[in-house]
Amino acid sequence: MNTCTETGKRNSQLIPALASIARDKVFKAMVLITLLIAVLDPPQLSVSIISTLESLWEMLPFFALAIAIAAYAKATSADALIAKAFSGNPVRATILAALVGAVSPFCSCGVIPLIAAMLGAGIPLAPVMAFWIASPIMDPEMFVLTAAGIGFNFAVAKTLAAMTMGLLAGFAVLVIKRYGGLDDPLRAEVIGCCGSSCASDKPGSVLWKFWREPARIQAFNQESLSIGVFLGKWLSLAFLLESLMVAYVSSAWIAAYVGPDNWFAIPLSAIVGAPSYLNGYAAIPLISGLLEIGMTPGAAMAFITAGAVSSIPAAIAVWALVRKPVFALYLALGLTGSMLTAWVYQLTGGAI
Repeated sequence: MNTCTETGKRNSQLIPALASIARDKVFKAMVLITLLIAVLDPPQLSVSIISTLESLWEMLPFFALAIAIAAYAKATSADALIAKAFSGNPVRATILAALVGAVSPFCSCGVIPLIAAMLGAGIPLAPVMAFWIASPIMDPEMFVLTAAGIGFNFAVAKTLAAMTMGLLAGFAVLVIKRYGGLDDPLRAEVIGCCGSSCASDKPGSVLWKFWREPARIQAFNQESLSIGVFLGKWLSLAFLLESLMVAYVSSAWIAAYVGPDNWFAIPLSAIVGAPSYLNGYAAIPLISGLLEIGMTPGAAMAFITAGAVSSIPAAIAVWALVRKPVFALYLALGLTGSMLTAWVYQLTGGAI
């Protein structure tokens, strides 16, 4: 009797959950895209599905770690301490975030769960934006591959560009915040709320071994599920679109628009590179080839940095995470920083 009752309760909870998924706009979009691929290009369907699953699998360690950190901070009430650590001196915090971001091992999509955790913990937007912009551009492994594939000077310049773009973004946010803008950057549906089951938010109520209190265990589970489902569905859509970018947007087409040496090569390279799918590793051979056929060093730098920060998959994930003004600022800062650092690099003649 009890077993039947428990099974009935689980079913009664499962049916609304499945109905909610079926009504979800992201789920509907993925189903529609999948059906279109199946009708218009059947061989591409399996390629896109496998590519999406592989991308999610590769990002899983970072994704799981970021979710665990965010949930742990919520359950222990340590999120207030984390926010306090980054709120002492905003200038120093922004500089540190840009420097750390430039050497962190996160791609433009992989950094999203970590950013969600940081914003959810109440960390100010300025250092978060500095880290957000700088992080996808360079990491230690990419530095080695870039130095080998394009050149040591280009790798150093790209690292400096990542730091500079992060600093420009962070300080731009500081200025805007000083005049009262950019309050509450996260979308309302992203902000975790566990109501009466939340651990106490009072200062000094941190409990590192949160599993000792049932209410905090429940807070941990709810926060993990909430963040995992929300970001998981958007990243799945992003990686599905990423597979289509790789399949249908040719490098030759891109090269035809950003390759010529002309006065608008840098802004054109940034504009074309920004929405393109170009992770740092895939971009290396393309940029090397473009440089060989006459692309200017500055245009190459603009193309590779803009693509790293604001590719379409990354932009979709960001759109799901933050409010529209923050999303617009993220795109503007990425594009502007990319062009400014590229012009500086161009003025040096491609040398450091």
